[in-house]
Amino acid sequence: MPPALVLALPAALLGLALLVGGVLALRGSGARIRMARRLGGAREMKVGTLFDATGLPPRPVRLTGRVRCADPLVSDNDERLVAWHRDVEVRTRDGWRSIEHRRETRSFELWDHDGALTVDPAQAAEPLIAIPHTWNGSPADLDATYQPAIARLETEAGPITAARAETRMIGIIDRLLVLARVERDGAGVRIQPPPGGYLISTMELDEAMRLLGGPHRRWVPVAVLATLCGGLLTAIGLAATVVIGLR
Repeated sequence: MPPALVLALPAALLGLALLVGGVLALRGSGARIRMARRLGGAREMKVGTLFDATGLPPRPVRLTGRVRCADPLVSDNDERLVAWHRDVEVRTRDGWRSIEHRRETRSFELWDHDGALTVDPAQAAEPLIAIPHTWNGSPADLDATYQPAIARLETEAGPITAARAETRMIGIIDRLLVLARVERDGAGVRIQPPPGGYLISTMELDEAMRLLGGPHRRWVPVAVLATLCGGLLTAIGLAATVVIGLR
């Protein structure tokens, strides 16, 4: 075996190991890298500045403004909302299974003192970038409305050992960041969801980035570095192997 091949093959294998390890670490971190990159990399603009702009931005922009809605949702706690997302899951021997995926929304205006634009949060990407309200406990502690679904699932998948719920909300008092496409038509300026839906955050950008980094966000820089280095090393090792093999 040529000496160069002795180095090229282990390099490719090492790169592949780094690549796989980096990808698994990213998944395990809970990070939403693509969502964070799209939100953080967009140009930030106030709503009102769009009405005076001579040329509209060709790429999605991160708009800032407040919520205004004449007909909001009203929660059980008398909170006035424009979006309410709730997911309830139970754990079976095969893993977590969903028993509720509920979405309620109201169109609203994203406004500042210089203008307002209509947003339909039903077209938002998920998850909403908002601090989730979480609950973990026993299936028996869930509301009675869930018990028939739990009973049916137990007949299919066996005993249910745990339950969890996550709720994300956008209230009418929130200041938002909204990633959107800006268009002009006969009626003036309007916004549309970019591919994949609006990104809507109830948090300032630095806080949103931390949330999107996931519960193990300290893993992310190392995992990204391992993925990049692994991909590069794999490519170099494989290319070298092919070149040497063709000689």
